[in-house]
Amino acid sequence: MSNETYESAGVNIAAGEEAVERITPLIEKTLRPEVLTKIGGFGGAFDITQTGRAHPVLVSSTDGVGTKAQVAMMAERYESIGIDLVAMCVDDLVCVGAEPLFFLDYISVGTLVPDQVELLVKGISDGCEQAGCALIGGEMAEHPGLMDAGEFELVGFSVGVVDKDDMVTGKSVNTDDVIIGLHSPGLRSNGYSLARKVLFDTAKKSIHEPIWEGTDVTVGEELLRPSVIYTPTVLKILEQNPIKAIAHITGGGLPGNVNRVLPDNMDAQIHKEMWSTPRIFTEIQSLGNIDEDEMFKVFNMGIGMVLIVDQQSVDSTQEIIDSTGISSTQIGTVKANGTGSVQIV
Repeated sequence: MSNETYESAGVNIAAGEEAVERITPLIEKTLRPEVLTKIGGFGGAFDITQTGRAHPVLVSSTDGVGTKAQVAMMAERYESIGIDLVAMCVDDLVCVGAEPLFFLDYISVGTLVPDQVELLVKGISDGCEQAGCALIGGEMAEHPGLMDAGEFELVGFSVGVVDKDDMVTGKSVNTDDVIIGLHSPGLRSNGYSLARKVLFDTAKKSIHEPIWEGTDVTVGEELLRPSVIYTPTVLKILEQNPIKAIAHITGGGLPGNVNRVLPDNMDAQIHKEMWSTPRIFTEIQSLGNIDEDEMFKVFNMGIGMVLIVDQQSVDSTQEIIDSTGISSTQIGTVKANGTGSVQIV
C-alpha cells in the first residue's frame, strides 16, 4: 500500500508557504490607508468612503500579459513582466477617468519555485507602486500535469473609482478636437504571438543575441521592455484639464481602440508621419514582410495611449505630460461626417 502525499502528486505546500513569506514585504509596500484587512485573509477589504468622491463609481478591469509570458520563460527573466500586468489593467481603468484603488493577481505555475514567484510578484508590486494602487490579494496555483515545470500564467484584476460627474465618456468629442498620442518605446503586452513567430521562427533569432546589428540589447531584453504605466500622467492631467476621451492602445492597435471612444458620426484621422516609430516595430515588419495595415492592427506602433482634447487644451495638456517624463505628439484630429472609424494616413 503506497503512502501518497500532495507533494508526490506534484504540489509542494512548503514551497508555497516559502513563496508567501517572501512576497509579503512586496505586498506590504503597496498598501494604502484605506486597506482594512491583513495580508493572508480570505478577502481584501477597502474603504471607498475615504477616497473623497461625492458620488463614487467603481470601475473594474481584468487582463493578462498574453504570450509575452513565453518570452519571459525563454529568457528566464521574471522581474518586470508584473509591471506589464498592472499596466494592462490600470491603464484600462483610467480610460474612464478612474483612479486605481486596488489590485489582485492570479499566478498559476507548473511547479511552484519560490524564486520565480518572488520575482513575478516583485514586478506586480513595482507596477502597483507606480500606479498608486494597493496589492490586496491574490492566488498562487500549482498545476502539475496541466502545466510544465517553469511555465507560468499571470492574470490581474483591478478596481478603481471615479466620481460619477467626472467620468470620461467620449460623449463630448467634437469636430476638430485634437488627438494626442503618448509614446510607447516598445510592444507593451500586445502582438507577441506575431512578434515571436517573426523573430524566432522566420528570422531564426535566439533570445540572447542582439536584437539588431550595432546594439548590445538582446532580443529578450527588447521584447521584455516593461510597459509604461500612463495612469499617473492621465490622472494628473484630469486634475487640471478636461479630457474628452481616452483610449488605451492594446490589442487591435490604433484602429481597434480609438474607434471605441468616438461618436458614431465622427472619424479620427491619424497622421502616421507625426511620430517616429520605434525600431522594434519596423524590424518586425521588415523581417516578417508584414503589410503596414496589419502592423497597425496588431501593434501599438509607438503610441500606447491616446487622449482627445479640445484645441484650447492641447498646449497645457502636453506640458503636463512632459512634466511626468512621458513624451507625446499631436497625431491627428476628429473629423465630421464619419462612421466612428479610424483613418491612418
